[in-house]
Amino acid sequence: MRVDVVRSLALFVLAAVAEIGGAWLIWQGVREHRGVAWIGAGIAALAAYGFVATLQDDAHFGRILAAYGGIFVAGSLAWGIVVDGFEPDRYDYLGSAICLLGVAVIMFAPRTA
Repeated sequence: MRVDVVRSLALFVLAAVAEIGGAWLIWQGVREHRGVAWIGAGIAALAAYGFVATLQDDAHFGRILAAYGGIFVAGSLAWGIVVDGFEPDRYDYLGSAICLLGVAVIMFAPRTA
């Protein structure tokens, strides 16, 4: 079970880096006028995100995407801190923690069947 949890979380983190990074690259290419190469790299990263999401063990697309949403929220704030110098306030942190709690409940709560 522990290996499954670690693997699942690692895949979520990899998916978040690909999706958030891809969106950021496109943002840089368009909004910051860095060019088509940045946009192309962003598109490739977003495609990688779509692939990584399929590697989760759970076969339910809705569950995986719903749980990933919480990772995306926390990951987006972390990306902003590390890459863009964003300074979250206590409500950003609280909201992120609530989302991560939701991930734990959705993905790792014991199920009967």
